[in-house]
Amino acid sequence: MGNFMGKDGFVWFVGVVEDRLDPKHLGRLKVRCLGYHTENLGKLPTSDLPWCHVMNPITSATVSGVGQSPLGAVEGTWVIGFFRDGSAAQEPVIMGTLPGIPGNLPVKDAAKGFQDYGHANYPKYKETDINRLSVGDDDNPHMSLTIRKADIDSTVSQADIESIDRIAEQEQILPPPAGSGARVAQDEPDPWSEPITPYAAQYPYNHVYESEAGHVREMDDTHGAERIHERHNSGSGYEIFPDGSKVTRVKKDNYSIITGDDYCHIQGDSTKTIDGGLRVFVNKDRVGDNANNYNIQVGAGANVTIQVDEGDINLIAPADTGNINMKAGGTIAIESGQGVYLRTKLVDAEVNETWTEIVGGVNKKTGSEIDMDADTINLN
Repeated sequence: MGNFMGKDGFVWFVGVVEDRLDPKHLGRLKVRCLGYHTENLGKLPTSDLPWCHVMNPITSATVSGVGQSPLGAVEGTWVIGFFRDGSAAQEPVIMGTLPGIPGNLPVKDAAKGFQDYGHANYPKYKETDINRLSVGDDDNPHMSLTIRKADIDSTVSQADIESIDRIAEQEQILPPPAGSGARVAQDEPDPWSEPITPYAAQYPYNHVYESEAGHVREMDDTHGAERIHERHNSGSGYEIFPDGSKVTRVKKDNYSIITGDDYCHIQGDSTKTIDGGLRVFVNKDRVGDNANNYNIQVGAGANVTIQVDEGDINLIAPADTGNINMKAGGTIAIESGQGVYLRTKLVDAEVNETWTEIVGGVNKKTGSEIDMDADTINLN
């Protein structure tokens, strides 16, 4: 019992990962160790190297899929570890990876080990292994940062509302709103543009994770430029600015599925610009007490304006059963450049004060019987 693992000396190594395709899916790596293994692949091929287990951090449970798996070493990564079987050197354990500044790039299908000779993917350049987003060098920016600064959605138009002038000139017929000659004021808001990323990372405060495919996650603690940024290699992602503003980009389609209720409180203004169409479907297959309404309420001092630059505005209620109801405490004004057409079974109008008709052409009324019942009828 005098010689067992943990009491038989500590034998450590430094080496280079040459294979990570563990057939048992345990995250093990094939490592060629300096001083223990020759670089001659003819004498010692990668397949004959022992599999190295990887020591996981305490933040990763490494059981039943809980935690990060597999870890991030790739072919060409420099690692440091120890042999748990001591000088026998057949049971290596990797404790961590070693960043550096590569002096040479890998050569594919070379006869020497200690490099990613199978793929020649890593290292990709002769510079520090620390991510460019962490280094913060303006002269050598990360490709994703260059793309983000160039791919900006700018000068996006907002809804541009034309004014509606007073319809009738005779104020006794249709008086205009107080203090205005127009019933709907013109609204011409300026276009808006996506803000440019406020990236201003300083080493060593920007904590970056980048995957092989180019997915990026940043937790930037740079004083005065704190950000959170997550990005898919397609360009979809989001960024939270130092002041709490958030920019979200979806490069393809966006789906949002909510199985419960959805609540959204916008304490400022909301602007939406849709280059395509918009469809809203409320109460699909829900009737009776289970049905909900589609309600729009606008507070005091504001208007609702619907403008179609070219096309029609249609209101359709179910045949024979649906009603269209309008109520105004002020004036209901209708102006048509061509005509107003009405087809119905019944017209029932109640006028408490004055009904005035100004007809430039023929005023024609037809019917089997016209009943004019009033105390005074002026046919002048």
